[in-house]
Amino acid sequence: MPNRRKFLKDLTSTTGLMFVGCGLVDAVARSLLGDTPVKHAPVVINGRRIRTVDVHAHCSVPKATDLLNQQVNSSNLLLDGQALADRILRMDTQGIDVSVLSINPNWYGVDRDLATQVITIQNEALAECCAAHTDRFAAFASVALQYPELAAGQLEHAMKKLGLRGAAIGGSVAGQELADPKFHPFWAKAEELGAVIFIHPQGDAAGGFSNRLQGNGALSISVWNPIETTIALSHLIFEGTLDRFPGLKICAAHGGGYLPSYMHRTDHGCRVLPVQCKPGIPIKQPSEYLKRLYYDSLVLAPEALRHLAAEVGASQILMGTDAPYPWVSEPVEHILNTPDLSGAERAAMLGNNAVALLGLVPASWE
Repeated sequence: MPNRRKFLKDLTSTTGLMFVGCGLVDAVARSLLGDTPVKHAPVVINGRRIRTVDVHAHCSVPKATDLLNQQVNSSNLLLDGQALADRILRMDTQGIDVSVLSINPNWYGVDRDLATQVITIQNEALAECCAAHTDRFAAFASVALQYPELAAGQLEHAMKKLGLRGAAIGGSVAGQELADPKFHPFWAKAEELGAVIFIHPQGDAAGGFSNRLQGNGALSISVWNPIETTIALSHLIFEGTLDRFPGLKICAAHGGGYLPSYMHRTDHGCRVLPVQCKPGIPIKQPSEYLKRLYYDSLVLAPEALRHLAAEVGASQILMGTDAPYPWVSEPVEHILNTPDLSGAERAAMLGNNAVALLGLVPASWE
């Protein structure tokens, strides 16, 4: 039987990462004692093995968190190497072959020197984790987007030197919209590199709207998160950012918020309210831009996912779980049980889209 203490110590020293806990804190002990959770069967569609990829998976780097003087929320406990083993076990039980790790940006309000330190620590830790587990993890880089030229350099270094697949950014940056011309240097570099930019909403971006999110129902998460993404994507369309940088590869969390479901209202907006729309911006109908963006599958109901696929196309949807937060316990079945999809469309959403978009080709898959 392997030595549990040495096993956990090796995991921690290898990656320097900590994963947000999700109720599997005893998983390693169970595994070592033989009480292993049931592993999900390989996903096979039309006789072909599908490599499943989760593009929405959170983690944290303790050293960076310490630099930012952040308090750990007890309900989302940050753990050590045991949590990495827990994460892999949970992936196995859910049928997830690869998780694409990302860190929610919580450094947009700090100075340049501290932001530089935090990003360096996080990206190196992400790269080490991916290098140690090439068949299970890939990652989006962190960038200090409040300093766009610095962020552009960090993105280039992360992709060219560390092997990361793009970057995870917030839906806004310290109150500024992603479409602000200030961020053009970053978008230009992302387009040049072919980087995938994963946009995840920020709870602290609600600003004056936050008073209306108080009370019962966790509205700051259940309502605000999709609103933030909806606003971010709308500005990128209506301020001409997607026209200026047509080669951008953007993936929006939580199915793109509310925008894909309301794209037709968006199309009608400039026709009904022409005074409030700049002539020629955007060049095309807003819905056309939505069909070239990418979205995760985290819309939580088969009918919602069917509708998203009908609006933007299954080719634009990648599986996402929000791991380790327990939003969806059976992400593979969520896609398999969605009505009116072909086998090829299910395979695309489960992993083929992500494999192609992110260039995932681990040697151990052969």
